This record gives sequence, C-alpha cells and structure tokens, in this order.
Amino acid sequence: MNRNSENIKSVLFDLDGTLLNREQSVKSFTEKQYERLYKWVGHVPKDKYVSRFIELDEQGYVWKDKVYQQLIKEYKIIGLTWENLLQDYIQHFKYSCIPYPNLMDMLAELKTQNLALGMITNGKGQFQMDNIKTLGIEKYFDTILISEWEGLKKPEPQIFNKALEQLNVLPSESIFVGDHPEKDVKAAQNVGMKGIWKKNEHWGDVEADMIVDELMEIPSYIRALKSLEDSI
Repeated sequence: MNRNSENIKSVLFDLDGTLLNREQSVKSFTEKQYERLYKWVGHVPKDKYVSRFIELDEQGYVWKDKVYQQLIKEYKIIGLTWENLLQDYIQHFKYSCIPYPNLMDMLAELKTQNLALGMITNGKGQFQMDNIKTLGIEKYFDTILISEWEGLKKPEPQIFNKALEQLNVLPSESIFVGDHPEKDVKAAQNVGMKGIWKKNEHWGDVEADMIVDELMEIPSYIRALKSLEDSI
C-alpha cells in the first residue's frame, strides 16, 4: 500500500535527540555533577571530565553503569563508587533537560490538527518518564511507550505496532519522527509508517520520507500532506 494512500491521523515521536536536546542536556548535567561532587572529582580538570563522559556515553547508547566504572578507573576517583555516581545521574539528570526550540508550540500545533500523538523511547522507565515530565510535555501524548516497561524496544516492530494499536490507527495513517536512521526512521517505515528524520550531525545521507532541521517544520509538512491527500 502506498504510504500516501491514507489520511494522516497520528504522529509518534522518539524522545532523546528528537524532542529532548540530549547533547546539550548531557553537557549541562555533567558540568553540574562535576561541581556538585567536586570534593571527589576535582583532581580531574572539568573540561576533561565532561568531554570524557560524553565520549563514553556514545550518544546515550551506553548505560551509565559502564560509563562511571570507566571514569572511576581512568581518573582514579576514590571516596565515591560508580553506584554513587549512577545514583546521582538518576536523581539529577532531569533537572538538566533541555528541549529543542519550539517543542511546546509544535505539539500544540499538532493538537490543533486533531492528530493523536504518541511517543516511543528506548531507555529506563522511570528515568525517561521523569525527563518527559520535566519537559512538561506528558499532557500532549495519548500514549507513551518506554522500552524497559514494555519489554520491547526499537527497532522491534512490536513496539511500534503496540503504540499504533493503543492510538487506534493504521500504520499507513501514521508518521514517526526520530533522530536515528535505523531504529527510528527505517524501523517505522518497515511497519508501514512514514518516517521523518530529525537531522543531526552523526549521520550523513539518510533515506526518509521527510528530513527536518526544526520541529516546527513537522506541522507544516503534515498540513501540506493532508492538503495533497484531500485533493487526490
């Protein structure tokens, strides 16, 4: 079935790197953590601590237990365990959450178009939900699926299908927006959705139904798509 053959009724989003500016958030958090725990980590230059954390984190694809074990080993941090550092991360990261520009306006605009909104994010359940609540966007979503709580994760088709079922829409009536070419865009296309790529510097050419730099491009794209479909 051609993906243009159905009227768009829902938009689903990834969280990290799509709605949440994760790179800026991680940098902000790590700087604050360094200052908070200066007594134990102050022997390491601040810029070195921050840059090494970001490097080991690998854009969020390495859980922080591994990151902190490595930091303690490399920088000979004593008086704190990696568990202490991990707990600090879990407790405090939400206070450093930085959204991409126009996040609220974009979601509000989609709601005016009578679209059902969903979110599918990989990660730890309560940790991700805390970040979503801190951003103040939970109220906009009709369903939120977090991999730990679902026992499923992107790019598995089951998690996309579960979200679509909860929204009571067909894949061909839905769009998925994400920053990862395979786990977001391609995975969504594989179940019959349109895939919008939220552009970032980590990947080059990405095959997507639409590529956006800014969040406010999304409502405009959907409005244009609906106009096209209405005229067919």
